[in-house]
Amino acid sequence: MDAEGLAEFERQRGRLFALAYRMLGSASEAEDAVQETYLRWDAADRTAVRAAEAWLTTVVVNLCRTWLDSARARRETYVGPWIPEPVHTGGGELGPLESAEQRELVSLAFLTMLERLTPAERAVFVLREAFGYPHREIAEMLELTEANSQQLYRRAAQRVREQRPRFAAAPGQVRELLSRFLAAARSGDVAALESLFAADIVSVADGGGKVSAARRPIVGASRVARYILGLMAQEIEGLTIGIEEVNGIAAVVVRVDGVVLLVLGADVSEERIHALRLVLNPDKLAYFRRADPVSP
Repeated sequence: MDAEGLAEFERQRGRLFALAYRMLGSASEAEDAVQETYLRWDAADRTAVRAAEAWLTTVVVNLCRTWLDSARARRETYVGPWIPEPVHTGGGELGPLESAEQRELVSLAFLTMLERLTPAERAVFVLREAFGYPHREIAEMLELTEANSQQLYRRAAQRVREQRPRFAAAPGQVRELLSRFLAAARSGDVAALESLFAADIVSVADGGGKVSAARRPIVGASRVARYILGLMAQEIEGLTIGIEEVNGIAAVVVRVDGVVLLVLGADVSEERIHALRLVLNPDKLAYFRRADPVSP
């Protein structure tokens, strides 16, 4: 590829990854989508391309639409609950996350909910909500009429409103609550741990059949507390547990000898933890490990 074409692609790479990740909920698949877009950009007659951003965005979003169909089929046979792949966001990996709305759109809870949309609905919703594209441009990218784009967006927005997670704690509050959560879990203090949980808390673990993990959601403060103590109150050589920014909000990251083994996200509201999402599947952590400055 000529230097100008390569430079243009590199200017767009971060935005393309952020878009593909929001579409797919998978960082490793988002990387693949960006790489495939690069190959198509390399093979294209770039002298005929009027606007590189629009061309590249069109390619990556339509790749993701196609891949979502096959991904949905794969997830029907997935072992246990499915949770999106976590991504470190302290360095701007998913673009600006300065507002509560921006952080919500990349949260594990929100990305899980987006799985219920059709690929076309998800594409329109992400392009409109996360990237601010007008319906005229979205329609051109997806080969729709502008009216159809608006209709898909309204349908997606309605489904999102009906099912939207309602946990709006400030980042500092989440971090403070997770600090107390870790202190209680590491010391084995069941009562202190239960006091941090909503009565109907739900814990979901994604082991993908690759590692030992609960294959069904665990419900209730007492049951979740006992489950967490079984995971956290162990003395393991080389174990480190910290709180880091993941998908726009504080999360617990567990490493052994510097290798990430668990990422735990929490839904927090009104000084209570309402849900826990534990990602243990090593395949789901592969991108996180590659981008992890701590891992060896």
